[in-house]
Amino acid sequence: MTANKKKLMKYIAGFLASLILSVVCMAVLWSVGSYAAMTEQPPTTTAEIETTLPYDEPLRDDPDADESILDLLDVNDNNGTLDLVILITILTLAPSILLMFTCFTRIIIVFSLLRNAMGIQTVPPNQVLIGLAFFITMFVMAPVFSEINEIAYVPYKNGEMTTLEACTAASEPLKEFMLMQTKEETLEFFCDLSGDEFVTDEAAMELPLTTVVPAFILSEINTAFTIGFLLFIPFLVIDVVVSSLLMSMGMIMLPPATIAMPFKILMFVLVDGWQLLIGALVTGFYV
Repeated sequence: MTANKKKLMKYIAGFLASLILSVVCMAVLWSVGSYAAMTEQPPTTTAEIETTLPYDEPLRDDPDADESILDLLDVNDNNGTLDLVILITILTLAPSILLMFTCFTRIIIVFSLLRNAMGIQTVPPNQVLIGLAFFITMFVMAPVFSEINEIAYVPYKNGEMTTLEACTAASEPLKEFMLMQTKEETLEFFCDLSGDEFVTDEAAMELPLTTVVPAFILSEINTAFTIGFLLFIPFLVIDVVVSSLLMSMGMIMLPPATIAMPFKILMFVLVDGWQLLIGALVTGFYV
């Protein structure tokens, strides 16, 4: 008990010493900052204030003449402030936009199911699969992005369109792409849920994005799981054959998955599986 008490007192003394040292450091830093603030002399004359401003324009005495931030964010004005706001918003929502409006969902799900079917949970790594899926998505969506650039972004930068008009024009190619991949029964299901009238062909372009986007995502998930089921079949056959051979030889304690994995990898490499899979994925999209 005496040794434990000594040890406890030692820990308490160390803690108190650290606490006192931290308080002293904070006091020193606060004193230095206060001294620097007191010694700094702010400009007192109008001329000195004007020289310290980051703008070339003179100081305006009338506060009503200042430009409101609401005026800077006018959606009908092509200015740099609005471009910056749009850029920050796009960068913030980029992962969601990539998942919702492109073919990234189908590709990454198929890659994940393929890795599970082969029995290798961490190879290729997630970063490699996501990077490969991203660049394949850019390859598939290149015609759509090119059309958006021509009909929306270039006219907007030239001042021929307002921001709202450019956004409306940019949504048309994306909506057309999503409708081409969406199954009719899925689209009809979401039309019934939202109360919209179900239409097909060109009339479907009049449907709102709130109906088209979830129908597109659900269709992509269903298609990806269908492809994953077909991928599992050959690897499942290898598992069954290896398990049967091990049972017939009396090797019950040997894990069949460990023996089957090299044969799965060998078969996938011999048939050039990555190229076949990516080729089937790319040609499966209607662009």
